This record gives sequence, structure tokens and C-alpha cells, in this order.
Amino acid sequence: MKTDKTIEMGVKSNQSTMIREQCQELILTPEKITELEKRFLYEINRGLSKETHSKADIKCFVTYVQDLPNGKERGKFLALDLGGTNFRVLLIHLKGENDFEMQSKIYAIPQHIMLGTGVQLFDHIAECLANFMKEHAVFEERLPLGFTFSFPLVQLGLTKGLLVRWTKGFNCSGVVGEDVVQLLKDSIARRGDIEIAVMAILNDSTGTLMSCAHRNHDCKIGIIIGTGSNACYVERVENAELFDGDTSKPYVLINTEWGAFGDNGALDFVRTEYDRDVDKYSINPGKQLQEKMISGMYMGELVRLVVVKFTKMGLLFGGQGSDLLFTRGQFFTKYVSEIEADDPGTYNNCRMILEELGLVDATDEDCANVRFICECVSSRAAHLVSTGIAVLINKMDEPSVTVGVDGSVYRFHPRFHNLMYAKLRQLVKPHIQFDLMLSEDGSGRGAALVAAVASREN
Repeated sequence: MKTDKTIEMGVKSNQSTMIREQCQELILTPEKITELEKRFLYEINRGLSKETHSKADIKCFVTYVQDLPNGKERGKFLALDLGGTNFRVLLIHLKGENDFEMQSKIYAIPQHIMLGTGVQLFDHIAECLANFMKEHAVFEERLPLGFTFSFPLVQLGLTKGLLVRWTKGFNCSGVVGEDVVQLLKDSIARRGDIEIAVMAILNDSTGTLMSCAHRNHDCKIGIIIGTGSNACYVERVENAELFDGDTSKPYVLINTEWGAFGDNGALDFVRTEYDRDVDKYSINPGKQLQEKMISGMYMGELVRLVVVKFTKMGLLFGGQGSDLLFTRGQFFTKYVSEIEADDPGTYNNCRMILEELGLVDATDEDCANVRFICECVSSRAAHLVSTGIAVLINKMDEPSVTVGVDGSVYRFHPRFHNLMYAKLRQLVKPHIQFDLMLSEDGSGRGAALVAAVASREN
């Protein structure tokens, strides 16, 4: 005869089995990854082609950056790094290969400015830039500046870029379709108290590539896995059909804007009800669909939606949720990293987080299931990123490629690097050597290096 304890254990075991079965849709099988590789390469080629570029999801914008750092860059350079709710100003003094001094400061962008006018945004940036220059006693110098602007841009030259659309929670009016370099220059001119020579505008993935290439000359790909997700890579000029710059140089950096992969339906076969919910309630429904499956802005919310579903089904927490659990945006992406950082068999972080959310009676079984859900969501993100990187590495077909990576998800998630490396090992052609390199100084230093290389060229 079964005891109450045996019945209870059987019920719990059955709940875990049901959760694992229902989470199968979050797991990218080898067959799905093969199909993703095919579709991803197809979109990359459409983005590069003059004929199909306008219809492509992965736009493959030309950056006009054609030279990587060679270690001979010298002098003082400013960098401005705008890509999320904060932006950084940097002053970098290059003294030789891997010999540099760097000072930087982070400035917040208040919500009302993120959703205000373009003039307000760029006036705020110019004010912070002027304050930084005063603090670092370069107020009266005319310094070259590299501007990292981590939103989709159509570049018409190294110092001219038109905003395609806002992402990552921004929605400033009067900027889409405008040259953001000119808007920055206008704000600086309105102040009249500082002089700056904007030498280049670039994306954060380009900045990451340049920053890593300064240390490792094999670096040919730059990846961001943070608030958003993007990639840039070195492409042969003859393959970049929209490039109208110097064709005497063999290569040009391409800003893929791969976050938009799937906007035309190419990802529908792997998207879930949770992805559709996140997209529906986002600031840009129908856009940046791959980014919404990968990046730090959405990962916590994806986990919350899965946890809510299973709670309402009675499979978690005895069917009892909490007000915070049922509130959008309250399961932060940092929780995913912290839960997965618990030692095997222990749930200290998980319990603390669940208690913060008002779930005070979680069992070990609940904690194990919540961790499993986190692992499914983060593994899927890492495998999506790896699939895109593998396509780029295999397309380039160089003997050795280093991938520069930056972003909070890659930096702080305890398993992300290993998940990516293991999947890349399966997907990259056997004769190609590859490595993943953390961009220690972020994309801001890369922006200064682009300015330095541009100054070297002049």
C-alpha cells in the first residue's frame, strides 16, 4: 500500500516530468539548427546583395571601416558609446601597441529623455561630454572622436549614418531617417564651448571587433550579447554590393543587424507562445525578433512567462503565484544568471530570488524546475548566437578566426561562454580554428580606435 509520502513524491516527480516535456519546444534540436543555419546564410546574402537588400531581414549595412588597428596609432582620442539606458564617454591616450591609458565615465539617460525628442537626447549627451572634458582637462583641445551608436543605421560614409529605427526601449522623436552625427554636431555647436572632430560613427559590434583586433589581429568578428544582440564581421569588398567606397582595399566591415532575423517569419518554426507574448507587449512589435529570443532585455521576461504558465497549471508552487510574479518585467535577467550560478543540488540564490518575488514556500522541487526553465531559455539564446557566428565563420572560410564578444549576458551568465563554445565546436568547419575573446574594454575603446585609424589615414 502506498503511503501519503510516496504519493506526494510521485506527484512531484510527475510535475517535473510534465515541465520537462512542455519545455522541449524551447530546445533547439540539431535538425532545427541545421535549418536555422540555412535560413541565416540566405538572409546574410540577401542583405549583401543590391537587388535583395531592401527585402532582407539581416540588412548587412556597410560600415565604411576598412582598416583594423595595426598598433601604430598614437595620441589622445575621445569616444562616445550610446547603446542603452546609460552611455559612456571615454578619453583614451594611445602610446603604442597595447600601451594606452583610458579614463571613462558612465552617464544615465532618464526615461523621459529616452522617450522625448532627439534634440533633448543629443543636448543631454553634449552636456555630459562637455562636463567630462572639463573634468579631464581637455576642454580646450580639439580631439578626434569615435561615436558608437548601437542602433540600426544606414551608413553613407564613415561619418554619416541615418537611423533606421529605435530599439532597446528608445523612441526619441525626430531622429529616424536623420543623420545622427549631424544631430550630435548640432547639439555641440549650440553649446559653443567645446570643439570636437567626429571621425567615425560605428555600431557597438564594430567597436567590439576593433577593440579586440587591437590585441589580437585574428579578430574578424564582433558580437554583442547584452541589452540587445548584434554582429559585425570582415567581408570581401566584392561581396558587399552596396559598398561605394575605396575598392582598392580588399575588405570592409559589415554591420549585420542580425537582431532583426526572423522579422519576415524565418524564425516562426522555433518561436513559442512566450516569444509571441514578449513581442506583443514590446515597444516595437514584429521587429527584432531574434534579439527578443537572445538578449538581456527579454531573457528574464521569457523565463517569467514560462514560470507563470506552469504555476497556473498547478505544476509550480502548489499553483500559488504572487503579485510580483504575475507582473511584467519583474523577473530580471540577472535572476537567470544568479539562479544558474547556484552549485548543483543547492538552491540558495534561487530561494532568495523567489522570496524577493513573494514566493516564500518554494520546495526544492520548485527550485529545480525553475532552474531547468532558466537553463532552457539561456541555452536556446546561446545556441541561436552560436548558429549565427558559425555561419559567419564558415562563410569567411579563413584558417583562424577570433570572435570578439561583449555584453552583459556573455559577461555575467555563468554558462554562456561554455554553451557557445561547445555548440560552435559542433557547427564550425573542422579545418577552421576559432576562439572567443571577451572584449575587456568594451565597444567604447573600439570607437576611439576607429577614430585613431581614421586619423592615421588622413
